[in-house]
Amino acid sequence: MTRLEVNDALIDLATILLGIGLALSFLTAVSLGANDAATPTDCAVGAGIISVRNAVILFAIFTGLGALLQGYQVMKTIGKGIVPGVNLLGAITISLTAAIWVLICSYKGLDVSVTYATIGSVIGYGIATYGIENVNLGVLQKVFLSWVSSPLCSMALAYALYSTFRRILIKKAWTEKIQKIISWLLIASLCFSAYSFGANDVGNATGVYVTVAERLGRIPDYTAMILLSAFGAVGIAIGGLTWGRRVIETVAFRITRLDIVMGLAAEISNAVVVYIFTTIPYMLFGYGLPISTSLASNGAIIGVGLAKSYKSINTRTIMRLVITWIITVPMTAIICMTLYILLSQVLTLPV
Repeated sequence: MTRLEVNDALIDLATILLGIGLALSFLTAVSLGANDAATPTDCAVGAGIISVRNAVILFAIFTGLGALLQGYQVMKTIGKGIVPGVNLLGAITISLTAAIWVLICSYKGLDVSVTYATIGSVIGYGIATYGIENVNLGVLQKVFLSWVSSPLCSMALAYALYSTFRRILIKKAWTEKIQKIISWLLIASLCFSAYSFGANDVGNATGVYVTVAERLGRIPDYTAMILLSAFGAVGIAIGGLTWGRRVIETVAFRITRLDIVMGLAAEISNAVVVYIFTTIPYMLFGYGLPISTSLASNGAIIGVGLAKSYKSINTRTIMRLVITWIITVPMTAIICMTLYILLSQVLTLPV
């Protein structure tokens, strides 16, 4: 074969593998929807305001809007912020690693953070490809700090909001009108929370393909991000509509039982915190922070539980979730690094 024929063959192979990679990315998005549909919906469902079915429909609509309008802010961090760029083989390996890990945890009914799985996989790829010295530790430090601070912020805000709501409502007679107002506010906060979730989390599914789209498809970064956001939003919606119920019920009912006022305080807190961590860092540093939106949501639920009574908190469930989150980053980093090293010995791609 001539050099031109070899190059054409490699490009054809790269195109096929890109299709496989995007399929894996879509699978990750479906896993994200299945595992994290609870994030914006758990409070309203736990408070008995809306059915799981109607909650996931609203989740699908507003997650798509958030992904399309602001998904690029965090997608940039995942695709080009932590490492200089992600090649095609790396993107496939990251998608494969994250999808496998999240599907396993979702099957077990564990509320694992897809963000942790994705970032762990990106770290593993970065070490294998560029060496640890070329991983952007400045961005990574901000990401890790946000993982600690975001649930604490949502917990504190939820505690304060619930305490305030309770003091106000004690002075008023509970009427059907107040019940309806709070119920509609809770549904509105669900929609805002779903929007924030879409903006922050869609990059976990498709962000690693930004560089690949630019190199292989000659697509400008911003256009690629919009297309990848739409692609990911469809997968997330499918996952939430099909398999999201199990994790919603885990988070909505097994950590603490929510009444309508607790649900409102927790949902507002989660939505505000996720939106702030998505938007403000992008305005200041040029990178939105990919926080664990499920952890922020759980922090809000714990906050209102503490404001009501420590006994309403299921500490055993919390410890089980925390252990899963802690092991996710090192496990996915090791798996991704190993897979990439093995695959790179077999495949050599032009992008």
